[in-house]
Amino acid sequence: MEVTETPIRVQSITQKVPPQYIQPLNLRPTKPTTNNTIPTINLSSDVITDDISSACRDWGAFHVVNHGVEKKLLDEIRRNGLGFFEEMSMEEKMKYGCEAGSAASQGYGSKMLVADGGNDGVLDWRDYFDHHTFPLSRRDPLRWPHFPNSYREVVAQYSDQTKILAQKLLGLISTSLGLSSSFIEDAMGELYQNITISYYPSCPQPELTLGLQSHSDMGFITLLIQDDVAGLQVLKDDEWVTVDPVSHAILVILGDQTEIITNGIYKSSVHRAITNANKARLSVATFHDPAKTTTVSPAFKPPRYNQVVYGDYVKSWYTKGPNGKRNIDALLI
Repeated sequence: MEVTETPIRVQSITQKVPPQYIQPLNLRPTKPTTNNTIPTINLSSDVITDDISSACRDWGAFHVVNHGVEKKLLDEIRRNGLGFFEEMSMEEKMKYGCEAGSAASQGYGSKMLVADGGNDGVLDWRDYFDHHTFPLSRRDPLRWPHFPNSYREVVAQYSDQTKILAQKLLGLISTSLGLSSSFIEDAMGELYQNITISYYPSCPQPELTLGLQSHSDMGFITLLIQDDVAGLQVLKDDEWVTVDPVSHAILVILGDQTEIITNGIYKSSVHRAITNANKARLSVATFHDPAKTTTVSPAFKPPRYNQVVYGDYVKSWYTKGPNGKRNIDALLI
């Protein structure tokens, strides 16, 4: 496989933080000052509509438990992800290198953006492996790591189970707004799913960097799991709240298309990742998006957002950079 990205990976940096990873002073991480705790919803409960509505309105993110994804599978995908990043040689990992900033690319990378968008081109302190998993016509396990031995099988199983959970959650979000349970999924059309395993190496100067800069996700819904190292933060009432790992829970993150289709009743979550000097951190994010040709528009009137073709939205995100919610704010009427 041809490697089209400059072969520099954060994991290979062991000394002081290079200048291109240093955040501007106003964006560098500070210790959260809030004691807020993100909501946790038990999906086996009979009455959860109000809980879903409250979490979507107030946070745009929430943990779910009793979600139907096997606990063993959650452990296995984290174990396999760590195996790739920590046990394979850099030479072997680079055989799976991908093109920077291309939504059509999958594989092992570090630089996410096409151009130097975002914070004047500052890079994230993160390496990742992106997998195309749905529709099945996009799924090509031969392009995924061959080590650990169970890697490809585990990713495929995890993809299947998280898709079912995402569809259930989209139904619950729809009904919590008085819409039919299939409304958002029908508007979404054919579901596109990507799984990104992110590896945040320990950082010699974590006060200068971000593992992932502030952003909201482009699509409809993201399902995320962490390992036991805290690092994810969500923005709530202009304060950063650290999302402490919850054993075998899955974090649900609303994306920008959900904010658009709900006409801003539910908000996409602004989030980021911080680093630390002592231990690497791993997360697995499963993104659920529409086809690039799908037009997304508000379900309620009067509309507060202009309709958008999803492919145009993605192109803007990758070229301009995330920078909080500026991409969706550009659609406000």
